[in-house]
Amino acid sequence: MTDCIFCKIAKKETATHLLYEDELVVAFDDLHAKAPIHTLIIPKLHIETINNIIPQQESLVGHLFTVASILASTLNIAENGYRVVMNCNQHGGQAVYHIHLHLLGGKQLSWPPGC
Repeated sequence: MTDCIFCKIAKKETATHLLYEDELVVAFDDLHAKAPIHTLIIPKLHIETINNIIPQQESLVGHLFTVASILASTLNIAENGYRVVMNCNQHGGQAVYHIHLHLLGGKQLSWPPGC
């Protein structure tokens, strides 16, 4: 996906400060943060929406949550709590069509979100 901004970030074709990187994922701060800590965790592999995940990618998707846990500890929000969210399609709030996990924390989060 040559026009996908997240693919460009994952390939380091655009300047972005990465908070985390391994062979499967990268993580960086959301430009439009909704909490004091708002980090995006994306797979390097382009997957457009949750609906496009195939069974062979199950461990990759699980890895996103493992990285969220690692980052929550690193960012000192694990003990007080945090939220992870993945949106799907327009009505679900997805703005970039490359799956990504939002890690939000650093304050008391309200419930329900965005209803």
